Order: sequence, then structure tokens, then C-alpha cells
Amino acid sequence: MADVTTQDSTPAPDGTTPDATPPTWARYVAIGDSFSEGLWDPYPLDDGSPAPGGTESAAKQRGWADRLADALSARRTAAGAAPLEYANLAIRGRLLHHILDEQVDVALAASPDLVSFVGGGNDILRPQADIDVLSAQLEEGVSKIRATGADVLLGTGFKAGAGLSWTRGRVGQYNANLWSIARRHGAHVLDLWGLNPLFDLRMWSDDRIHLTPEGHRRVADAALVGLGLEPDDTDFAVPLDPLPPLAFVERARRNTQWARTHVVPWVQRRIKHTSSGDGREPKWGKPTAWPRG
Repeated sequence: MADVTTQDSTPAPDGTTPDATPPTWARYVAIGDSFSEGLWDPYPLDDGSPAPGGTESAAKQRGWADRLADALSARRTAAGAAPLEYANLAIRGRLLHHILDEQVDVALAASPDLVSFVGGGNDILRPQADIDVLSAQLEEGVSKIRATGADVLLGTGFKAGAGLSWTRGRVGQYNANLWSIARRHGAHVLDLWGLNPLFDLRMWSDDRIHLTPEGHRRVADAALVGLGLEPDDTDFAVPLDPLPPLAFVERARRNTQWARTHVVPWVQRRIKHTSSGDGREPKWGKPTAWPRG
């Protein structure tokens, strides 16, 4: 694992003591599904103007993993070290066994010293999901990565809100297993379940599954804390100011619109055995000095 020491740090929101020294990881590879690919957090357009909100066609997606790479690289260069090298192999729609079969070996071929491995969410949405089988698959991947000496950053499932609250029991069981896996193998954990701002729908895009840019920014800070480092924003875990509750009729209208716009297409893909990631390639397939020139 990376050799980091603590200097004059204050406790993080989760009670740990983050490290204030520059990170020593030199090559970081992210693997996973859409959560790590970075939907819906588009980079600005080539002319520097903001990409339209929620778009995935006008600009490449950014996301928390790219933002984490930004922070790690900036801290390395500020200390006089070479920029971080970074690749992101995550592709939307991937199930956990896809990540193991398609991404782990490719990631390890790049000889990383840090791998973020966040997956299982797409599996948990399936009616026949077996959490113990998923946990065993996750541990298989973690063990394989850790055997190379690379550090691993795992991510818990988040506490889903309206429309997906039925997944909470499954996610809670998966998270309990994930923490045990992390302890057994010396992995770091990005605690999404405990990140209070994510309980607010304003942190989520219209599909209620992918984060907004602000959500990705806060998750990147939580990832820094999970790695034992100081967050860029010490208020990242502070919830937004509450809004007045919606009237029942308005809440029902929004839930109906969400189901029509996002749930129905998802069900249709399941029936057709297709995926939103079919035919897609990783956005950053090879480690490159970060940020890209």
C-alpha cells in the first residue's frame, strides 16, 4: 500500500484522521460501471463553454473518478513530483462479472499502484440478485488486485431515495460484506452510504441513479477521505439546506414522469437483453499524465 504519514490533520466527518501529506500513488486506474464513468457530469465544450445539463453527446463525461485524479495529480505536482498517470476503464451498464472479465486484467496490465473498483449496483437492480454471490465476485477481484501490491478503493452502495428505496436491504447487506472484504484485504472504502448530502435528490440527475456535477464533486472529496487524505472542501459532507416538502400530488406527478422517462426504457433493455454500454469503449483507455494536455 502507498506509504503515507499523517501531519497536523483534523478528524474527517467519518471519524478518521486524514493525511495532509502529498499522495504517493503514481498511476491510478478506475474500473466499474456508469458510476465511475461519470454520468451526468460533462466536461466543458471545446470552446470552454459549459456543456448542456445532462448531456452525454456534446462532451465527454467527467465524474468523481476524474475529479479524484485531478486532486491527486495536483497535490503531486505541487510537491514537485511527476503528474499522476490515470486511466478510466469504467463503462455504463456493466454488471460485476463484466467488470471482472473485461476490466481487471486490462487495469493490472498497466501496473497501477491504485485501482478504484466500484460495481455491483446494476446487479442489485436485477430481481434475482444473489448478494452473497456478488460479494464473492467482488472479493475475487479485490484479492487479484491486491496480490499485485496495488491499493484498492472500494465504494459502498448508496442509500437510494424515492422509487428505488426497495433496494436498501440488498445494498445494506452488500455494504456489510464489502466492509468485511476491505478489512480482510487492506482495501480503502469510499463510504457512499454514509455521505449525508446524497440523501438529497438535488444531488442526483433526473434518472435518480446518476449524480449531478455537484454530487460527483462531493463524492470525489469523500474518495480522498476514504484514501486517508484531506478533502479539497472540508464541507463536502454538509447537507444542502432543506427545501419545503412537496405536496403529495406534485410528488406523485414527478414519480410518474420519472418512471415513464427512465424506468420504462430500462425495463425494455432488460427484455431485449441489451445494455446502455453496448458498443462503448472506455473513455480513458490507457494511463496518461493527468490532466490531459
